[in-house]
Amino acid sequence: MTTTAELGVVTTRVPARLDRLPWSRFHWRIVVGLGAVWILDGLEVTIVGAVASRMTEPGSGIDLTSADIGTAAAIYVAGACAGALLFGRLTDRYGRKKLFMLTLGIYILATVATAFAQDAWYLYLARFVTGMGIGGEYAAINSAVDELIPARNRGQVDLAINGSYWVGAALGSLAAVLLLNESLLAADLGWRLAFGLGGILGLGIMLVRRHVPESPRWLFIHGHQDEAERIVDRIEAEVRQETGLELPEPGEAVTVRQRDVIPFTEIARVALQRYPRRALLGLALFIGQAFLYNAIVFDLGTILTGFFDIGSGTVPYFLALFAIANFLGPLLLGRLFDTVGRKPMIAGTYFGSAVVAAVLAVLLINGSLTAWWFFLLVSLTFFVASAGASSAYLTVSEVFPMETRALSISLFFAVGTAVGGITGPLLFGHFIHSGDATLVAVGFLVGAAAMALGGIAEVFFGVRAEQQSLENIARPLTAEEAEAAWRGEPAPQDIRDRLLPAPVRQAAHERELRIADRTARRRDRERAGARRYRPGAGPGSALYSPGMVGTAGTASRTSAMAEQRLDDEIEQVAQALQDAGPTSRDRLERAVLGGSWGPGRFRRALREAEREARATRLPNGSYAPPGGPGRPGSAPDPR
Repeated sequence: MTTTAELGVVTTRVPARLDRLPWSRFHWRIVVGLGAVWILDGLEVTIVGAVASRMTEPGSGIDLTSADIGTAAAIYVAGACAGALLFGRLTDRYGRKKLFMLTLGIYILATVATAFAQDAWYLYLARFVTGMGIGGEYAAINSAVDELIPARNRGQVDLAINGSYWVGAALGSLAAVLLLNESLLAADLGWRLAFGLGGILGLGIMLVRRHVPESPRWLFIHGHQDEAERIVDRIEAEVRQETGLELPEPGEAVTVRQRDVIPFTEIARVALQRYPRRALLGLALFIGQAFLYNAIVFDLGTILTGFFDIGSGTVPYFLALFAIANFLGPLLLGRLFDTVGRKPMIAGTYFGSAVVAAVLAVLLINGSLTAWWFFLLVSLTFFVASAGASSAYLTVSEVFPMETRALSISLFFAVGTAVGGITGPLLFGHFIHSGDATLVAVGFLVGAAAMALGGIAEVFFGVRAEQQSLENIARPLTAEEAEAAWRGEPAPQDIRDRLLPAPVRQAAHERELRIADRTARRRDRERAGARRYRPGAGPGSALYSPGMVGTAGTASRTSAMAEQRLDDEIEQVAQALQDAGPTSRDRLERAVLGGSWGPGRFRRALREAEREARATRLPNGSYAPPGGPGRPGSAPDPR
């Protein structure tokens, strides 16, 4: 790493080093230590909803009415919005780890305190503070997860983590059956244990979370580059020990002007003035999913009881099945967000859920739905919608600069929840109270329209962020400040070139030539083949030119980064063949850790290596260095 001390500028490969890591036990610790809080949130919300009726009964130990329960729920949501805004800003200012430890601690204390509630005012206060802790978690956790997970896995992991909320919801539904069983627990004890259970699980998560490091990306921007390098060194050493293999060379470096404090006004100005289309996208995605989820999920039990004669004792089992469907959506579809791509999958899940919800509404109006058919259609709607809702958090975490990441998540979460999360339940609650199935169907149609608007926003404003470095999707503000500091001086790339040894500069030049030739051959094939008729193209299809990264727009940087990663993977395949000689495809993939590159990437690199005479396929299906085993020479024409 090189530093220009007088300008406070640092050039580092920390992001590239993190993005090129194969999946390892370290990443599983991130998933468990940070992602498990979503299970906790789902457990908390579901249990509270299930035990709410018990808290209004005589002998519960607290004097509450149904109106008080509704007020407590609204106060919890308000606390989540306030906590997201407050702790989101603090997360960008003081770091990811400090805040995700603080917010979890606040949640644990507040939820345990709720168990001792005797009066309504005490319950309101405890629920507000609990909501603040959960709201703060949304900002701190999503920021840390996205900054620590490799780019090729980020979409799938982020969606699975956000979707794990529904694992907690399923567990909460089943736990409520036991906690409300008066033959096992007294009427004034079961609901208190429900809140205490959340605190105990939170303590377990905190023990795992202690071993999660601070985000190296946050550290080097805020003047702690040495600590960032030490953390990445430890992670790489652990991965090497686990795999027994050397890691591939990291990709491009990023240059930033370090700053300890970035004013809120500057962050807001850049986010809104520079990325207005992305701001509209974030609002549309969050409001759509918040309306649909808060309107229907909070009232699903009431619909089943009031319109389909499902007994209140049976409702928790339906809710558990519903939660499982919601979890399976992001779990099964999440991989496609990294392969098929963000835009088609986000738009598809929003439109898909809207279509199923509209069909359900029409059948409700016709009066042709049985309880099970209604439940199956609702579950299908949210199987699709759950992946879309999780992708809303992923989107706003990816498409804004790193210095604004946590604040962006918290801002869109707060606004979306305030708009969709409040109007949805109010509107749907009145429709259900009317007892008119047609009005309930209108509620589903409104929810479908809200999701469809999110899908339209994705079509027009969506960003192709799949498998791209966060710094490539939205350049850090401090990276642009570093370039501004050099105005009138040699360009940053020139300075870095002079600092690099001649062999390194020569290797970089050779790579640029390889990529340019490869891109030209690909364009020739596409002009000659059927693919010339396809509409548009994704990352990597544009004509490559040296120096794209950091000097062109986002689309050009995306194309260049995709080409450079492909070149690195081809080099690894060619080098492995040179070292090992004739090798089966499976052994070759294991040798280069191709399984960790992402779906389809090893196959593509191997195919390109054949085209470029870097690998030869033998009659038995194995592969050898150019010319075949023991036959130096050239392979077929790479075209």
